[in-house]
Amino acid sequence: MPVSPKIQSSPSNRSGSQGGFHIVAILRTLNYPIVVVSLILVAYGLLVVWSATLDSNVYSFNRQLSGVGVGIILMLVIWRLNYSRLSVFTYLFFGLCIFFIVLPLFPVIGLSVGGAQRWVVIFGQRFQPTELAKAFYILFAAALIARYKGRLTSGTEYLKCFALLCTPAVLVMMQPDLGTGVVLFVIGMVVLFAGGANRRWLITSVVAIAVLCVALIALDGVLDAAFGRDVFLKDYQKARLLVFINPDYDPDGAGYNLRQAQIAIGSGGLFGKGLGNATQSTLGFLPEHPTDFIFCVLAEEFGFMGSLGLIFLYAILMFLVLRVAFNSYDFFGTLIVTGVLGMWIFQIFENIGMNLGLMPSTGIPLPFMSYGTSAMLLNFVALGLVLSVWAHRSPIKSGVSQPGRRVQ
Repeated sequence: MPVSPKIQSSPSNRSGSQGGFHIVAILRTLNYPIVVVSLILVAYGLLVVWSATLDSNVYSFNRQLSGVGVGIILMLVIWRLNYSRLSVFTYLFFGLCIFFIVLPLFPVIGLSVGGAQRWVVIFGQRFQPTELAKAFYILFAAALIARYKGRLTSGTEYLKCFALLCTPAVLVMMQPDLGTGVVLFVIGMVVLFAGGANRRWLITSVVAIAVLCVALIALDGVLDAAFGRDVFLKDYQKARLLVFINPDYDPDGAGYNLRQAQIAIGSGGLFGKGLGNATQSTLGFLPEHPTDFIFCVLAEEFGFMGSLGLIFLYAILMFLVLRVAFNSYDFFGTLIVTGVLGMWIFQIFENIGMNLGLMPSTGIPLPFMSYGTSAMLLNFVALGLVLSVWAHRSPIKSGVSQPGRRVQ
């Protein structure tokens, strides 16, 4: 009786099987809790932005949607990169950070808005390059401080690092963009703290900077008169500080935005007025509601419970990101994630605090929520860096050649 031949898999079938296994192995490196929480935040933000931009001739929801699409692609590309190989490009990141900061000063493409030179226009598209500068700043700060392996105890080395980290922040403030400058400074201080800088020197530096800023504010009028121009603060920045100190200052002028923001948040009640029913924004009482004051729109439409839900989502995301920092294989990865975490926490605290009148008014966007493709791209790039650190959290996965141990 004839014997049927044994069927063997062809080389193409075997390679296909191996290819399928490879894809599965890659997908296993994705931190799904972080991705899911982030996408829920993005969806929540798109819902509120859609409502805030209804019938708007200035803001385009489709543009925001395209920013999310491009951002997701960037996130996936960066997730697949081995972050550990970037540590050798310390000063390249510094140069790119400075380049994007000074880019708005270039003729033809530079654009001045509201007295500040912080935008560029290329091929008819406007974007804020300082947002992308934040990503390069995080990589620069992490690569710089990681060299000391958690023991930055030399006074000379500390001063050098402190000066280098402060340089981009000072340049941004000169645009003037005080909010972004403060964000960069906070990132630098957080990375220094996590990087093992001497705590006494770190506290002394922060206090010295704070005292210097207070002195410059106090002497601002004298400096302006001496130089014949605004030296440290613009008039609108002075007005914002005065409103923060005294909320009743100039209620129909500088204090108008804060008053309307508080009315919007309070009118939302417990469960809000419903999607698309935020009267403070739709009737034009609340300026810049899709950007700086997006939290007010959310609070008015979804109420206290909707606002609490947003804060809860942020808390979950920050916890998951912190977990990545503690599970990084090398110090460089830990500092990257710490820088991202510091940036997000400060921006959340500042933006929501500004809307509530608990922090000075700045142009700092709310992560994953505020309208703006530049800020959205930054958030996805930062998310991609976090996912890359997670995906390459072991020596085998990361391909790190130098000896090391998991950071606990």
